[in-house]
Amino acid sequence: MEDILRILEQDGRASEDKIAELTGRSKAEIHSIMNELEEDKTILSYRAHIDWNKLGQGSVFAMIEVKIAPQRDVGFDSIAMRIARFPEVRSLHLVSGDYDLAAQIEGNNIYDISNFVTNTLSTIDAVQGTSTHFILKRYKEDGVLIGGDETTDGRLPVSL
Repeated sequence: MEDILRILEQDGRASEDKIAELTGRSKAEIHSIMNELEEDKTILSYRAHIDWNKLGQGSVFAMIEVKIAPQRDVGFDSIAMRIARFPEVRSLHLVSGDYDLAAQIEGNNIYDISNFVTNTLSTIDAVQGTSTHFILKRYKEDGVLIGGDETTDGRLPVSL
């Protein structure tokens, strides 16, 4: 199964025929495995990586570090799941260091993000503090290079 997942991780549009060819399995077996992986939520979604800036529709992103007070019997999980449900939150991770959570937030402009932090996130009782870092330029996201030079072969230069 891992070979199928690796193929899909690199290309969510890979057809069952293509996956069967790459893995040496039958199309019926691939179909059955993929259905099972979708039903048990191993495959969570299929998505395209889109450079919205090329269409003039770029959003503003920020990384928000969040310090929270863990809650009795549930630790960080309850408050993290509450924060994760906000539509502005693109990703949320429990992290080590000075802050407890790292959230990637999306908005139409810096004011949307500012309003989310000041009027929504910081008003949650368990939130003790935040630190906002606006993303100025994206170079790579989820393993995909963004806006790179397509004329190169992708190898890094070597110097002696």
